[in-house]
Amino acid sequence: METKKTPRADLENKKGLFTEIGLAVALIVCFSVFEWSTTAAEINFTGVSEPVTFEDQMMVPITRMETPTPPPPPAPKPADIITIIDDDEELVDDYDWASSEANEDDAITYTTIEVKPEEEEDDSEVLFITDQMPVFPGGEVALRKYLAESIRYPVMAIESNVQGRVFVSFVVDKTGAVTQVKVARGIDGLLDKEALRVVQSMPKWTPGMQRGKAVNVAYTVPISFVLK
Repeated sequence: METKKTPRADLENKKGLFTEIGLAVALIVCFSVFEWSTTAAEINFTGVSEPVTFEDQMMVPITRMETPTPPPPPAPKPADIITIIDDDEELVDDYDWASSEANEDDAITYTTIEVKPEEEEDDSEVLFITDQMPVFPGGEVALRKYLAESIRYPVMAIESNVQGRVFVSFVVDKTGAVTQVKVARGIDGLLDKEALRVVQSMPKWTPGMQRGKAVNVAYTVPISFVLK
């Protein structure tokens, strides 16, 4: 269906007129902008003879701190006056020596000082570490040889295939004798008994020394029982 319009409602024929009107308005606006002028306002500072600059305002007078003057040193004390007397001049002794002498009636007081005897050392004290530890006759090598040759492996322990290490503790007293022998850690009654027998039959040791004196020292020996 074709749309029909009246010639009055058709605006296409007036397009050129509208374009000319828009250009005219734009030109008028441009001319108005270029012709616009501003008036500079002049400010008068009355009562000021010279211009004030920023540097004059920021100028601050420099002040210096005065260092206080230290007080004068104290005057030296006058030295004692020493009077030199000639050898020929006689000295006058004004001291009364008689007043300092003791009279026969004066009692003499004696002060008695009690001297306590030094405490005796406890012979039963046992040390674990000393300046010089006890030594088996012949040293460590001789001790191992003695144990190896002295041990008699119990027959019942051999049949039961019992092996291990027994630790025997004892005390080497001031004379070097082996005392207080006991099993510190055992493995079997038969082996423990044999270890005790071997240690108790040891010869005398060289005793341990502490501050130059013989003392009682605790000692522990491991004895190994091994079947071959």
